Amino acid sequence: MIELLTPTQVDEMRPAGRFVASVLTALSEAADVGVDLLDLDALAHQMIRDRGAESCYIDYHPSFGAMPFGKVLCTSVNDAVLHGLPHQYKLRDGDLVSFDFAASVDGWVCDSALSVIVGTPREEDVRLIANAQEALDAAIKVARAGNKVGDISAAIGDVGRSHGLKINTQFGGHGVGRTMHGDPHIANDGRAGRGFPLKPGLVIAIEPWFLHTTDEIVMDDDGWTIRSADGSRGAHVEHTIAITDGDPIVMTARG
Repeated sequence: MIELLTPTQVDEMRPAGRFVASVLTALSEAADVGVDLLDLDALAHQMIRDRGAESCYIDYHPSFGAMPFGKVLCTSVNDAVLHGLPHQYKLRDGDLVSFDFAASVDGWVCDSALSVIVGTPREEDVRLIANAQEALDAAIKVARAGNKVGDISAAIGDVGRSHGLKINTQFGGHGVGRTMHGDPHIANDGRAGRGFPLKPGLVIAIEPWFLHTTDEIVMDDDGWTIRSADGSRGAHVEHTIAITDGDPIVMTARG
């Protein structure tokens, strides 16, 4: 079911957005050569406790998951691009890591992701993150009342293809509100002018993710971590936004 929030309810979501943004900022600052993924998950977990928030991940067990997730943060490194299950791994110079984080504050959920490079960057990784961010910016620009979900999908796909990237549509954006994942699904490619009409009060997470040289993915034995089928690296970015009568509100804006 697709839920439309009142302006008051959208305002009530803002603390969740600010909190999610603050956790991602802290993670991006803490990520460094030699830092363990489990320590980063512990940092996010401590911030949840300190805020009195609730994790959306730790007990999450959708149909595609092998078991409850068990951690509060997704950490996807290099050829992993989505749902990376934190494990004992110390970040290395040049690693590309994506953090995906969602939490509930006062009963409202926001969801966001970013990708960073640890230590010495590779030019192609810098470019891939920039491509993903460009796609997110283009998608937010068309996330306006009167347009349709397909306009968001098409904006993401158009940017990806303009940079020679292939687009996977198995996982994408989604509705957000009292729960982390709701309708509508927002694929990372599609046809403009198609799909559910965007209306004031609709709150959605938009999340472009790209791989260097493929759109094929495989899942790790942990039952969660999704990697590129050819070993190429991936980048993932995401914001929760609210549709209004005017410009969209980026609920998880950082800085």
